Formats: sequence, C-alpha cells, structure tokens
Amino acid sequence: MGAARGRAEGAVEHGLGDGRAVESAMSFAAVAGLPSHPLPTLEERHDRYLPEARVKLLLTSAGVKNASIRDAMVDLLAKPIAESNALCIPTAGYGHPQGSPAGAWRFITGRATTPMCELGWKSLGVLELTALPSIGEQRWVPWVREADVLLVNGGDALYLCHWMRESGLADLLPSLRETVWVGLSAGSMVMTPRIGQDFVGWQPPAGGDRALGMVDFSIFPHVDHELLPENTMAEAERWATEIAGPAYAIDDDTAIRVIDGAVDVVSEGHWRLFSS
Repeated sequence: MGAARGRAEGAVEHGLGDGRAVESAMSFAAVAGLPSHPLPTLEERHDRYLPEARVKLLLTSAGVKNASIRDAMVDLLAKPIAESNALCIPTAGYGHPQGSPAGAWRFITGRATTPMCELGWKSLGVLELTALPSIGEQRWVPWVREADVLLVNGGDALYLCHWMRESGLADLLPSLRETVWVGLSAGSMVMTPRIGQDFVGWQPPAGGDRALGMVDFSIFPHVDHELLPENTMAEAERWATEIAGPAYAIDDDTAIRVIDGAVDVVSEGHWRLFSS
C-alpha cells in the first residue's frame, strides 16, 4: 500500500477524499482573477470522455470549499441552491477502513470539514446504495430522477463503485441529463478509469483498481494537505506514472467540471496535469 493511500485512510474522519482532472480552454481561476496555469490545446486535452455518459459532473477533492467551486456548481444546476433538491450518498464512507457511523452522520448533517450537505438546499435526502437492491428500482429510480443534485461522500472509491453497479445507479447515470453529480474525494475518483494501486483499500470481487470510467482521467486528491504530509506533488507524479492515461493532482481548493465532454479546472488553489 502506497504512502498516499495510508495517509488518506487516516484522514477520512476529517472528511478528506480523492480527486483529479483534465482542463478546457477556460479556467475559473482566470475569471476570478487568480493565478492561471497554461492550458493545453484541444489536441493535448485527451478528451476521450465517454459520449453516452452525459450526467454533469463536479469532481472535488474536499467538497465545495470556496466561492469558485460554489459558483461552478450553481452554474451546473442552472438555478439557486435554495431551489434545488439534493440527495446525499454516504456509502463510500462505510467501505473505508476508518469509516464510521459518526463519519456518515457528520457528512449528512454538515458537521464535516468538506462542505456539501449544509449549503442550504431546498430539500435534502439520504440515498444509501447498499439498501437499493432490496427495495426495487420502481421505488428508488424516481427519487434519483427527481433530484437536481447527487452529493457523494468520500471514503473508499472501489467500495462505492461496487455498490453503484450492484444497486443499478451506475446504469442509470447516463440517462440523467439534467442531474449534477458533486463528488467528494472517493465520490470523484469513482468516475475515473483507475484509481491507482496506492488508493486501493477495500478489495472488489474481481480485484484490480478499476472504477467506472465515465471520464478518461484519474485523480490524486488532497495535494499538500497539512494532515497528509505524504501527499506531495512529487508523490502524485510517482503515482501518475502507474496510470495508463491522463491524470490530475488537485488540492482541496480545486475541482474538475465535466459537461458533455468538455472538461475544465475550477481552482483557487493549485493542481497539475500529468499526461501519458
């Protein structure tokens, strides 16, 4: 197990997660007057985003941590937070070696350090994926379709991936054209092709480190976090060499937005793209 994964496991009770990204022609950092990084050309962007997966994604390292990420989320919703109905998904936390019922409670009630559920939603419900196979799609699919946003907790990305498939949510996602997926750490990493061996904790039945592959890049979250001293950019670069494809290292003030194949980085912090 790699050092980054070990430190991430120890930080789950602090609401920490995992993440990464590809960028487009416009950075929210530039809009906000923040320092900007050079953006790649269209040819350099590795836009192999799967065309059938059209759910709108906001993939964060640690939730809605700043105004730029919040503004990006509101843009995806196309209406105010106070008029939006949310479902939160705590499942990933239970699969993490240091996950706990208290950690799930903090996420749901907004007591964690990763702002998601406490943002002032019109309504907020809890969607526990492990329960869905026992109640039938005729009940839970309408709940998901009626939600404006899915708020997905951090924890273990492969455990979350397993229950997204087992529950049927993974199959439903491509049809959710107006729904916004806001991932926190593992809730972001689950959308990638691979998480890398460093982040493998819970072992899926088939083994390996593969996630859903709804985007074509991987994510290394929490770069240079004070509670994760091993999560350096150098460690992220080493991790990226094992990933067969583009990979992003992002800090907790950075998120990745994906709409219909267009990908951009939303940041008030720092990040880096590693290209294969």
